[in-house]
Amino acid sequence: MTFLQRLFHRYAKNDAVKALGPGLITGAADDDPSGIATYSQAGAQFGFNMLWTMVLTYPLMVGIQLVSARIGLVTGRGLAANIRRSYPPALLYAIVALLLVANVINIAADIAAMGEAVRLVTGAGSAHLYSLACAFLCLTLQIFLPYRTYVRFLKWLTLGLLAYVATVFAIHLDWLAVFKAMVMPRFEWNRSSVALIVAIFGTTISPYLFFWQASQEVEELRDGENQSLRRAPEYAGKHLRRIKLDTFIGMAFSNIVAVFIMLTAAATLGAHGITDIQSSAQAANALRPIAGEFAFFIFALGIIGTGMLAIPVLAGSAAYAVTESFKWPNGMDMKVLEAREFYAIISLATVGGMALNFTPIDPVQALIWSAQINGVIAVPIMVVMMLLAHDRKVMGDFTLSRRHTFFGWLGTTVMAVAVVAMFASA
Repeated sequence: MTFLQRLFHRYAKNDAVKALGPGLITGAADDDPSGIATYSQAGAQFGFNMLWTMVLTYPLMVGIQLVSARIGLVTGRGLAANIRRSYPPALLYAIVALLLVANVINIAADIAAMGEAVRLVTGAGSAHLYSLACAFLCLTLQIFLPYRTYVRFLKWLTLGLLAYVATVFAIHLDWLAVFKAMVMPRFEWNRSSVALIVAIFGTTISPYLFFWQASQEVEELRDGENQSLRRAPEYAGKHLRRIKLDTFIGMAFSNIVAVFIMLTAAATLGAHGITDIQSSAQAANALRPIAGEFAFFIFALGIIGTGMLAIPVLAGSAAYAVTESFKWPNGMDMKVLEAREFYAIISLATVGGMALNFTPIDPVQALIWSAQINGVIAVPIMVVMMLLAHDRKVMGDFTLSRRHTFFGWLGTTVMAVAVVAMFASA
């Protein structure tokens, strides 16, 4: 058995790794090709001086994702299903409609980035054809793989994000300057810097992640033949510790990778005067003459891997939200004929995103629209989540602790400020 085989075997059998699931996949999906473009722009334009945003967003991400996971685990229902039971239908339908629009636009941008990355790696062919192939592969895996196999596949895909860690070690960095900039950043507060900070927050704390993690906790209950904590409170300690470990590690993984993407862009693109990055594929291509073929190749492969991970999460979160709103059967553990509407929405979201790439719509402008929609709907969703998590009719004896309440409301407040800043700087 080779060293790599032993490593993978140990990874698959480790008990701590087995406990990881919804939180790890959610965190990794946050570093999608659209996010890579944003983090690359931050590094290229501001050097190391945007690294502090990852330090700040980490506890906020953990706080709000723990709330969504807890709601799913305690109630045995997804986020949309809980909103439907507690709030007017008009609020739910407005949120879900905006979520669906934002997710389709995000899928379009990610598919386009994957197709362009494949073209860059192969050096030939049509980016549109590669995009079609990537979209078809993502859709096929979601529809035909059994849930347990599918989740294991997504777990392994998270390792693809390590490509960005490897890229950093292929270049020279002044680590002392990195740490100084992380704790004492220096940049001017102007429209450009505020807009980028808002973009980073919108990319890092996204509504589709809330819906995905809550619904995946429900899937875990079904898969393990467990019951929600309201029905089986004796298992509360075990499951609450699991989601805490899962979420802490998943969000840390997400932000560490984002830091390495910023570092790569700062030390290569920014250092050579390339400060305008519009897409992840453009960032990868710009690396080639500066950092060499190895750095370019790993960065481009990472785009493909993260797209394969993010597109199912984007399409799946939309499908969970819509089907829970209308009480339709849903779940990746169900066959296609058992949950026709659920798989139809996954298909329509993926195909719709693919179709946008064949329209005159500018993908960069589409990303801006997606970020704005996500920013706008994130705040009311976070407010509703916090209210749900404190409602004893919903949560029983498992309402939020003071610590979780503090970080949940802090994250909500920061996002609200970011949205106000976004409109003020427009």
